[in-house]
Amino acid sequence: MNIIGCLDTPTSGTYILNGKDVSRMTDDSLAEIRNSEIGFVFQVFNLLPRNTALENVMLPLIYAGKRKAERKQMAENTLTEVGLADRMTHRPNELSGGQRQRVAIARALVNSPALLLADEPTGNLDSKISEEIMKLFAEIHRKGNTLVMVTHEHDIAMHAHRIIHLKDGEVESDEINPNPIY
Repeated sequence: MNIIGCLDTPTSGTYILNGKDVSRMTDDSLAEIRNSEIGFVFQVFNLLPRNTALENVMLPLIYAGKRKAERKQMAENTLTEVGLADRMTHRPNELSGGQRQRVAIARALVNSPALLLADEPTGNLDSKISEEIMKLFAEIHRKGNTLVMVTHEHDIAMHAHRIIHLKDGEVESDEINPNPIY
């Protein structure tokens, strides 16, 4: 996941992302790729506690060099897409776990990345909220985003179109899921 997300550099081979060989890029170029091409969703949300949902989602747009009015509009649109139009001014401690994860997903999507990486995105959520998040991921996938998710939960993995099982760092199986949920 770290290599796919351009957080680590491969020791051998090449990694091509949208026609760019990222395995040979400088740290600054990799940071730019991470901000423009890759969205990250983590199990622990990684939201700034003093910022509102809107401000948390606007953050990547600051690094992308967007003007304030454009950042606000893009963040509002993305929060609306994930069902949080009425919670934009709330801080993380005023949101449920599922709402916090939706803010994290909106933050990951706001730059329209080609690739969305989700590391145990339902690990801290109950089963009902986990299902809601998986429905949201299915909708994101239908809109054309590539989604790579790491999970240890079999029922969550069954939502995927392709399931790759790893054991001790090696691919144990790689299967197309003929009946993904949703």
